[in-house]
Amino acid sequence: MNSTLHPMLNVAIRAARAAGAIINRAALDVEAVRISQKQVNDFVTEVDHASEAAIIETLLTAFPQHGIHAEESGRTHGNPHSDHVWIIDPLDGTTNFIHGFPVYCVSIALSVRGRIEQAVVYDPSRNDLFTATRGRGAYLNDRRIRVSKRTQLNQCLISTGFPYRKGDDMPTYLRMMADVMQRTEGLRQPGAAALDLAHVAAGYTDAFFHSGLQPWDVAAGSLLVTEAGGLIGNFTGESEFMEQQECLAGSPRVYGQLVSLLGKYSKYRSTKPEVIRQASGTLPGPDASMPSAP
Repeated sequence: MNSTLHPMLNVAIRAARAAGAIINRAALDVEAVRISQKQVNDFVTEVDHASEAAIIETLLTAFPQHGIHAEESGRTHGNPHSDHVWIIDPLDGTTNFIHGFPVYCVSIALSVRGRIEQAVVYDPSRNDLFTATRGRGAYLNDRRIRVSKRTQLNQCLISTGFPYRKGDDMPTYLRMMADVMQRTEGLRQPGAAALDLAHVAAGYTDAFFHSGLQPWDVAAGSLLVTEAGGLIGNFTGESEFMEQQECLAGSPRVYGQLVSLLGKYSKYRSTKPEVIRQASGTLPGPDASMPSAP
């Protein structure tokens, strides 16, 4: 039981639940939600804006001197010079939401001097609350969570996200997915990166990879993963993933094997060969590792 919550985490939970209530009310009549398009296949709704406003109001009422970095309003709220910055995605999985597909979440993280210290990912359709404080572990609804114990890639379920914006390198992504699909038990694309990372932390999936993500997509989930005993970085296994729009997360042994597999696709080829050499376990060929029939 996570009985002694950090005061700042408590406020973040309150903010996430306020946003979740707005999202759940709107989900009752999703056809009535007003939608606008930011760019090709990238949507924002009045629910995103209302959810974000509720989160910011809750956070700044408690911590008026803190900074805000939010998906829809950027850095226009809060103290731009603070070393405490709340990184907010008010509705991750907007496309799912507007179709009534119940895979979306609220993501809130607190960065202190550039390091994520508090994290909340709230799934309002399931009322699942994922939380973490640096050094205190990761929790789902007050129950301690850990990453998966699987070590063989051919027994693993991996989540990802498909590229959908103009200019995304679809041919490379298709090669990456083919490489992963041939060596694993399954590949899934749920469509909400923050929730994908929370599910890695809970052991529901064994790893997650994605390119083109923004800090608000991965900030909270990254702390959930590491506090649950997992690893997160870019495709070459280095830690500078937050601003690089390249994210790989998983249990340690699986993470290492995926670094070996996906590193060659990275825009940030490692200058540290030992990062690749340290990958745990061997990487089997696609034929040898296909799951056997039950």
